[in-house]
Order: sequence, then structure tokens, then C-alpha cells
Amino acid sequence: MSVPDFQSFLSPVLDIASDGAQHSLKETRERISAAMGLSKPDLSDLLPSGRQTKFNNRVSWAVSYLVQAGVLVRPRRGVFKITERGRELLQQGHEKVDVGILNQYPEFVEFHTPRPGGEAGGGDEHPPGETPEEILQQSYQSIRSELVGDLLSGIKANTPRFFENLVVDLMVAIGYGGSREDAGRSIGRTGDEGVDGIIKEDRLGLDAIYLQAKRWEGTVGRPEIQKFVGALHGKRAKKGVFITTGRFSDDAVSYVSNIDPKVILIDGVSLANYMIDFDLGVATAASYHIKRIDSDYFVEE
Repeated sequence: MSVPDFQSFLSPVLDIASDGAQHSLKETRERISAAMGLSKPDLSDLLPSGRQTKFNNRVSWAVSYLVQAGVLVRPRRGVFKITERGRELLQQGHEKVDVGILNQYPEFVEFHTPRPGGEAGGGDEHPPGETPEEILQQSYQSIRSELVGDLLSGIKANTPRFFENLVVDLMVAIGYGGSREDAGRSIGRTGDEGVDGIIKEDRLGLDAIYLQAKRWEGTVGRPEIQKFVGALHGKRAKKGVFITTGRFSDDAVSYVSNIDPKVILIDGVSLANYMIDFDLGVATAASYHIKRIDSDYFVEE
């Protein structure tokens, strides 16, 4: 089974706390994962950020929501225990505790309701099974996907010369080619026996990378890649990069994974993502910093 939404952990966390003892997050996660029969792949499933597993994140948010509702309290970092309000909630006999039930507590409503200007805890304008952190990450991915489409449209609407300059700028931004001037001089060899350009791998020019750039709408198949590889063999080249605004066929991708020289394929989506990652053709509209408590600050020496 996949990892349930974070509301599915509210009742299990409350049940664990029902004995009145203090419980750590580590212990709680172990007990819940065992009770739910979650597999190792389930427990290893990461958030889009790649910095935390969905399981750990959702259990933590379940505890946080229960604390905000006043049914749990944190005696110290990473540990929680039930309150008198929590015992009363258990006596209400709910089959499953969810956000709707926690809304009976004013403190939780205040935490969970957006304030003017967007200063809020959770907010209630998102799917109930997702944590605030997941909502933020999914929103970021959605905005990024839309930007990828806009970048590709802009590239395709421009001239071949623009695309050639874009390839130069990207390679330099990634760290190849030395200076922009050096890269520009070495890449403008269009039609040179199946190679569109040559760029230095490092500033000293100890090795060279051969480039092929195709501003295509459709799919680049294996035959086109084989032509490029043949050109590389003719120049005794060890490395090549094939860039297209389209996509590569599965056969083309499989082909380059088993050949020498080493060939990297960059399709349109990957090209746009590189542009975003290296701030090429994009500008920052807004920046948000997700902050966590610095536990060391609260430890007296």
C-alpha cells in the first residue's frame, strides 16, 4: 500500500498517546508503520524536495496538528504526551479523527484558518490529505512545469541563431567552455561533418565536447543519434552532447546507454529545466524560505 494522507495518522498517534506516557516521534513512526504494514519502498517514498520521506513528514504533521488542537503537548523536542483535552476527545468515540473534528477547538481553528495577508498555519483551501509542506512543493512544481512550457514556446518562436546562442549560454552557465567569448568562437561551426560545435570541457581546454543542436518539434530517433556518433568517431572524440527542442525516442535513449563515446541527450523539457536551474532566460518573481526551529538555540550550556 502507499503512504496514507496525513489525516490518516491522527487517530493512530492519539491512540499511542492514550496511555498517558511520553512518546518519541521515532517510536511512533515505528509502531504506526508496523501496524499499517507499510513496506520499505513505501517508507522510502520521498517528497518532491527529496529531503524527507512522505511517511516521516505526514506523521510529524499529524502530531503537529494534534498539538495545535491542544490534545497533545510537547514536553520537549521530539516527544509528545496526551492532555486532558485529548482524553476527552478519545471519550467522544470518533471512529476516525480528522481536521473537521479538530475544528471544535478554537485554538486549532485560529491555527488552521488563513489570516489577512496570508499569515496562517495550515489554511483550509487545499486538499485535506496533504500537509502544508506538500502543498507548497506541489504548487512550486506546477509553476515550474508551466514555466518549462513557456520557455520551450519562446525558443521555438525564435530564430536558429537565437537557439545557437542559447546553447552557448547554457554550456557556459553549466561550467563548460571557459569564457562566453571563447565558447562563442568555438561553437559556430554549423555543418562541420555532422557536428554543430565544439566547446572546451574546462577553462584550460584539456578536453573537448562536441555538440549537435536540433530545433525540432517531433521526435529524434536512433538514426540521427547514430549519425552524430559516427561524426564523433571520425574526430576521435570521447564526449558529445545532442540537444533538441523535441524529444528522443526510447530506442535513441537505449542506444546511447551502451556506446563509446559518451553521449548525453538533452531534450526540450530537460533544456528548459536546465535554463531554470541556471537562471538562463528566467527571472525570480518571488522567494520563500521554509524555516525550521534551531533546537541548539534553546539548549542552555
